Amino acid sequence: MAVLLNTSLGDMVVVLYTSDCPLASQNFLKLCKIKYYNNCLFHTVHKDFLVQTGDPTATGSGGHSFYKLLRGHQATFFKDEIHPHIMHDTVGVVAMASAGPNLNASQFYITTKPHLDYLDGKYTVFGVVRKGLDVLMKINDAYVDAEHCPYQNIRIKHTYVLEDPFEDPAQIDELMPQSSPIAIDHEVRLEDDWVPMDEKLDCKELDKFLLCKEAHSRAVVLEMIGDIPEAEIKPPENVLFVCKLNPITKDEDLEIIFSKFGKVLSAEIIKDHKSQNSLCYAFIEFETREACEDAYFKMNNAVIDDRRIHVDFSQSVSRLWTQYRRFGMKAMEGGKGGEKGMRHCKSSREERMSEANCHSHATRQSRNGPKQKRHRRRLQDDLYMHHEKQHKCYKGKELQH
Repeated sequence: MAVLLNTSLGDMVVVLYTSDCPLASQNFLKLCKIKYYNNCLFHTVHKDFLVQTGDPTATGSGGHSFYKLLRGHQATFFKDEIHPHIMHDTVGVVAMASAGPNLNASQFYITTKPHLDYLDGKYTVFGVVRKGLDVLMKINDAYVDAEHCPYQNIRIKHTYVLEDPFEDPAQIDELMPQSSPIAIDHEVRLEDDWVPMDEKLDCKELDKFLLCKEAHSRAVVLEMIGDIPEAEIKPPENVLFVCKLNPITKDEDLEIIFSKFGKVLSAEIIKDHKSQNSLCYAFIEFETREACEDAYFKMNNAVIDDRRIHVDFSQSVSRLWTQYRRFGMKAMEGGKGGEKGMRHCKSSREERMSEANCHSHATRQSRNGPKQKRHRRRLQDDLYMHHEKQHKCYKGKELQH
């Protein structure tokens, strides 16, 4: 007369007192057989006292007995079976968690401390854990909140009836579900299969993950304060950073040198905004990423104007940020700073320039029309007559004096 409880933390074997507590034992065995306890949470854990489960609603106030399924609502609860010689004298005592005298249903508790004498005579003790006390102690050590509910869900995954001395009622086949009940969790908790990150990754992978997470957090802060368009922005893949240049090197020199690897869209040496002197580093933008990579492998440590330069892929998003402020998120299309986004900015700029030129040309044509010419001539004549009248008035005043 025993049942194996397969929990999230391991297996426990419960031996039942079928002769002393036939009602509670039969209720427990039949509920296990119809998968009633599958996916039930250990919803209450009092450290070094007891753990409680058996409520399918995961609230601590639900559940009903097996007899209700056979006889209806009048058999929701069954009476106590209390015996003086069965006491809470050891770890692993299994007893019904009743709501009051003779109000036993489906919930039960397992003690995690011996000699709980003050519980004797109050609750129906119908079994004891014979194997798996180490699993019971793991449940006992779970981290809980103020209401003694574990932060990480601990469930009864499956129940296996090892030996059943009671005959099955005729209706048990109808009560047997095809699958286990759906796991219920009314609050946001860590699921029972959750594993901490430091247990899944080695030291190097964990350090890399933490660095990436920290970098992303900083990027989110920069996005919030408006320093970058969005947290996931990436530097363009077709731009090279060149440093250690000779101050006499010019933009045209770099464009000619690097153009042998592919079409160069721009070669810009960064200069001091006051003196306009070279700061000895530059950004070179290629049309394709392949050309950029080829130039990186072949031009690093090359000599230009008696200076050995250093070449690397650009990590700057300054230009992207400028384009974002001018053109909005359309400038970020094509992979958050990729070639497509850069071309979109240029095409947008060219479209705006062409529209401005067309507008100015149309305005000039409209100003030179015959109606506009007559209107301007009429205004000039009126202005001339106004000045003549003012001049005559001024002369008349002088003669009077």
